[in-house]
Amino acid sequence: MKPFCCRTYPGWCFLISFCLAATAFSADTDSPSRLSDQPIPLQTATFPARPAPIVEIGQNPFLGSGYIAPGFVSPTGAVWQPVFIVFGTLRTALQTFDSGSVQNTEWANRLDLFGNLYLTPTERILVGMRPLDNSNGLYSGYQFHPEKTRGTTNDLNYHLTTLFFEGDFGQLFPKLDPFDRKSLDYGFSVGRQALNFQDGIMINDTVDSVGITRSSLFLFGSNAAHVTFLYGWGNLHRNDNLLHENAHLWLLSSAADYAFGTVSADLAYVDSRLNSGGDGLYFGTGLVRRFDKINFTFRVNTSAALQGDNAEVSTGTLVFNQLSYSPAGTFNNLYLDIFGGLRRYSSAARAPDAGGPLGDTGLLFAAVGLGRYGAPLGNRANDAIGSALGYQMFFDGKRRQVTFEVGGRGATDGSDQSMAAVGSRLQQAIGRHLILVLDAFVLEQQNHDHGYGGRTEILCKF
Repeated sequence: MKPFCCRTYPGWCFLISFCLAATAFSADTDSPSRLSDQPIPLQTATFPARPAPIVEIGQNPFLGSGYIAPGFVSPTGAVWQPVFIVFGTLRTALQTFDSGSVQNTEWANRLDLFGNLYLTPTERILVGMRPLDNSNGLYSGYQFHPEKTRGTTNDLNYHLTTLFFEGDFGQLFPKLDPFDRKSLDYGFSVGRQALNFQDGIMINDTVDSVGITRSSLFLFGSNAAHVTFLYGWGNLHRNDNLLHENAHLWLLSSAADYAFGTVSADLAYVDSRLNSGGDGLYFGTGLVRRFDKINFTFRVNTSAALQGDNAEVSTGTLVFNQLSYSPAGTFNNLYLDIFGGLRRYSSAARAPDAGGPLGDTGLLFAAVGLGRYGAPLGNRANDAIGSALGYQMFFDGKRRQVTFEVGGRGATDGSDQSMAAVGSRLQQAIGRHLILVLDAFVLEQQNHDHGYGGRTEILCKF
């Protein structure tokens, strides 16, 4: 008897293949995961209305639809379509914070107000101010406790906190390269601008600076890479969160995408200009990638005080690792963040309301940036190890989220400074512009009284 194969019995092979395909098609047709053959029109009825800014001047509405005004051609050949909008965030909170030794109870307010002049999709001028608080971390409101500071606090001001221009050289001067052959696409920005490097571990501040970025590079076999050079000459706050007018910042930053993840490396130098703090050298590197369903971020940052340790700059290393996972079928987020600090790591630049470099560890380590409500477990990395385990849940079409977190830290220098805390946060959207935020925590610490805190905040985005 001949063996059965397609060469000897081609008709039977065709019939069997046809039956198998028909069976698979029938199974797919009945599958709840199968896409329908019937076209479904765009579901515009469920789209939210356009979030119009409180002030909007220009022919092309922000996030608008329909006719696009042509604008005009500048002398450099760039097509400008100017639009000016005003937007911002108003925060007001009643809060109490007891660290176990000091208690603060207050009503604090903060207003971040911005005016954005779009010249083109890649060129703009941004101006911003915070009229309800000053650069020393004081906020307008009312102090209830301690008794000696009870009373109204008035920190109204008109100082500019943001003023910069950013754009792309090739887009500003298209006549220099009408056929796009000279690689003139260098992004740049100049003015008082917010800087954030290494997820805020190395730099988290608003600095008078100029930066130049070259993107779309393919360095060291990467899929894409960019390199940034930045020089900062003013409004620099050092590791003590205080302003140091004479200090200058030099930064070289890079990031590259590979098949296994995104690699970043930043090198910074702070010239104290003969200030008492001394010069500092800083280096940070990081890897961001996924392991199957787990998000993974790993960073190592180190600092070196070139004239000796102090509050402004000190020598040390911070190792930081973040893991997160979204359970199947949910938008929820389970996260575990771990850090280890060797000696006294210091940041190159930290704003007055930014706290220390451990803010990304979790709710129990983060500064809220409003009033004197601190981080329950602190956010400095001096000779310490610690972690935070949390679970974030979403409800009501993601308009409500609840986070529970437990964390702790211990000292590695032999001191009795171990502590642990549990905390929670509720965020509830109200209408289109308001968010209600409720925070609470309980703190237990070695050789100190227990601490606690809570706050109620109304956040308005406009």
